[in-house]
Amino acid sequence: MKINKLNEADLTKPEYRDGNGFIVEVIRTARRKSADIRVEEGAVSVVVPEATTVERIDQLLLAKREWIIEKLTRQREVAPISNKQFVSGEALPYLGRNYRLKVTTGVFQPVKLLQGRLVLQVPEGRQQPHMIRNALVRWYKHQAGVKIRQKVRRYAPLVGVEPVSVTIKSFKSRWGSCTADGKLEFNWRILLAPNRMVDYVVAHELCHLIHHDHSPAFWRELARVMPDYQECREWLKLNSGKLQV
Repeated sequence: MKINKLNEADLTKPEYRDGNGFIVEVIRTARRKSADIRVEEGAVSVVVPEATTVERIDQLLLAKREWIIEKLTRQREVAPISNKQFVSGEALPYLGRNYRLKVTTGVFQPVKLLQGRLVLQVPEGRQQPHMIRNALVRWYKHQAGVKIRQKVRRYAPLVGVEPVSVTIKSFKSRWGSCTADGKLEFNWRILLAPNRMVDYVVAHELCHLIHHDHSPAFWRELARVMPDYQECREWLKLNSGKLQV
């Protein structure tokens, strides 16, 4: 079963550079021969060959600074409306529980779940709320990669299927998808829901490896694997709009 296949951004432990107004996640990988700068959901990352020097990375970021700022501005304008202020003490959901945010000021440190709190450190400045949100999104995406792959390993034998790969993505209006060639894709935001909802989404997409539609046969298969799926489906219909960071 090839469900351990990771996104390219998951291949190595990331490092960070301060872009003077934005934080850049640096991912080193042996699979690339050139650099690739990405701006997704208001977060900047650069994927580079393993041996790329820090000086070279900084040169690339400086050369692309105007383009990065423009992309960040556009993405923030269309970002989902959130009632979060991204300050210490604020509650954030994760697998059915709320965790308090703890923000300190200094050199950027990514989010960690410590003693029941989501702890991170960011530089001072007017961009601080954006940096905090971006750091939280990165953390949720990483956790999704871990938790969802664990659940795929658990449910795939029950369904009797072998997905080609599992990828974590950002979707606007769906929780997952199953491609015609057997690849599963999941929305990281499902980790904002209770744990059982994650089970439902994983089982749902795995069943699509057998039935590629929502026919009665598909729902029977899902009910066999997860008898309470209707409750989960209804919960997501009622609450999906609230699952935002």
